[in-house]
Amino acid sequence: MFYLIKEKLQECKASELKKCGKDGMQYVAVLTSEQWAEERDRFEMGMDLELNPSEIHGTKIEVNYDSLTGTFSIPSRKELSAEDRKFAFAMDEKGIVFIDDTNTVTELIKSITKIKYWRFPCLERFLYDFLEMIVHDDLLLMEKYERQLDAVEKEILAGAEEECLKRINMVRGDVRELRINYEQLIDLGQELEENENDFFKEENLRYFHLFLNRMARLYDVAGSLRDYTVQLNDLYKSRIDMKQNRIMTILTVVTAIFLPLTLIVGWYGMNFVYMPELQSPYGYPAVIAVCLLIVVICLVWFKKKKWL
Repeated sequence: MFYLIKEKLQECKASELKKCGKDGMQYVAVLTSEQWAEERDRFEMGMDLELNPSEIHGTKIEVNYDSLTGTFSIPSRKELSAEDRKFAFAMDEKGIVFIDDTNTVTELIKSITKIKYWRFPCLERFLYDFLEMIVHDDLLLMEKYERQLDAVEKEILAGAEEECLKRINMVRGDVRELRINYEQLIDLGQELEENENDFFKEENLRYFHLFLNRMARLYDVAGSLRDYTVQLNDLYKSRIDMKQNRIMTILTVVTAIFLPLTLIVGWYGMNFVYMPELQSPYGYPAVIAVCLLIVVICLVWFKKKKWL
């Protein structure tokens, strides 16, 4: 598919791209890897870009003598653990060509066509809107993660700790994927703003600056959420430690109470002939009373010390 960058993206035929560059018109092309292999000479970029999705490992851009080339690896916002959507691009001052076998670019361009109208159409503004569309709903996604973490925190404090750690780790994994993507997009935006090949007009570099500011904010928000997950993880572990300490306290108290009783049992279990209590009719009840008194004294003492 081919588009001319006018007040909005206008679909056109391949033959209309010939006038691009001469009268200030710029274009956007979306091709599959097979179409790119057949029609790459049409764009006169003087470079050979082969697309192999298995070799795309991130979002990056490379500055060539007479073109800019690069790749995108975009995490799916619906399921961040799923395979990234990957495509490549090549660009010069006349326009940009996307090489995409995943239909991702087509979806993004359709969204741009529906809602974007430009007073001063240019390639820089299209690139800004294209990059912005990738992260369009990410702030809402961050807010959703924050609400999830707030709910997890309340559950931990209320004592309902099952599955909490799993949910914390899931959010932390998603946020980590987004932070990596934001960092790569920041690097890409900085290369565009650098404008090493002078493909972009100086007054239009502000679009890339705006995008970098937005990405910096998202990166910071993602960092805050990552720190929040670490705090919740520590809170979860502290609650587990508190439970274990409580159990150990109870076991220690029980042991301390029965230790003197064990001593009494061992003492009177010796059965020496001249032990007077063995012949006394009050010996058995007296030992029981002493044992109960020891238990009561221990409980009162532990309560006073706030060990119970």
